[in-house]
Amino acid sequence: QVQLVESGGRLVQAGGSLRLSCAASGRTFNSYTMGWFRQVPGKAREFVAVVGWSGGATYYADSVKGRFTISRDNPKNTVYLQMNSLKPEDTAVYYCAAKRSIGGAATLPSEYDYWGQGTQVTVSS
Repeated sequence: QVQLVESGGRLVQAGGSLRLSCAASGRTFNSYTMGWFRQVPGKAREFVAVVGWSGGATYYADSVKGRFTISRDNPKNTVYLQMNSLKPEDTAVYYCAAKRSIGGAATLPSEYDYWGQGTQVTVSS
């Protein structure tokens, strides 16, 4: 069992930066693939970024590539999402998620086993 708690979301102006954090409980954090997703009301949850268990492998949605960076600190049981050059269309609730299984694209919400409660990011124009 893994519990995830996101933090760091807030109101920010377009062009600004934020760093989201996701703290995980449990002793096996470094065996999970970790992802960030986002969701706006009335729309499906959208993949943002994923990082492999060691932190060496990352993958991003095209909409955030070059602006967002995902990383993890396994001794601290924490995954981060550094968001730069924020745009109003980045406004959403951001969720972190943990995936046990190996393989798969890790870009679908259905692949993940545990989710946090989400943190609101609002980008004003």
